[in-house]
Amino acid sequence: MPSVLIADDHAMVRTGLRHYLELDRSVDTIGETATGAETLQRLRDGHWDLVILDINMPDRSGIDILRHIRSGHPNTKVLVISGFAEKQYAINVLRAGASGYLAKDQAPEEFIRAVHTVLAGRRFVSATLSEMLVSALDEPTDQPLHAALSQREFQILCKLAVGRSVSEIAQELFISVKTVSTYRARVLEKMNLDTNADLTTYALRNGLVQ
Repeated sequence: MPSVLIADDHAMVRTGLRHYLELDRSVDTIGETATGAETLQRLRDGHWDLVILDINMPDRSGIDILRHIRSGHPNTKVLVISGFAEKQYAINVLRAGASGYLAKDQAPEEFIRAVHTVLAGRRFVSATLSEMLVSALDEPTDQPLHAALSQREFQILCKLAVGRSVSEIAQELFISVKTVSTYRARVLEKMNLDTNADLTTYALRNGLVQ
């Protein structure tokens, strides 16, 4: 049976998710981590079939952790869970390589369905997200501006929005300052914004940061 690692900084959330997994009895091993660093260390220490990943970890963003998992542990599937509604993050998270996205206000039955779907090798898409994707085909102009960003551009946007400097981002992502500056310019151009303050305002208004 599969092994599942629950990565969330809230102990009550981890306890609740573990409880539902144990009731389901379809999982062999269940682990828990509270930080991004701890999550990546557990992955280095042993194989996990599925990581249930909170998008908002205390030491680094879920997008960063997701990219590390996809590059370093390609056989590990990732189900992202979040307090943010699908419209804020889901499409960008799926583009970044997640196998599914689930809002935390969903019923336990939906959580178990998501876990089974992802472990079976399929992508989990909620009914709400399905409607969003269909609407995007019919009315692309209704999508938020950040939906048009690439994975890396979205990652840079989130970091700039919380006040990270270009040099800090370059160090965190192991890329050059010039490359970060190029991405920043692309983000501003695509979103028709002028400054980092504008990015922060946009991110707050659209629920991308807290």
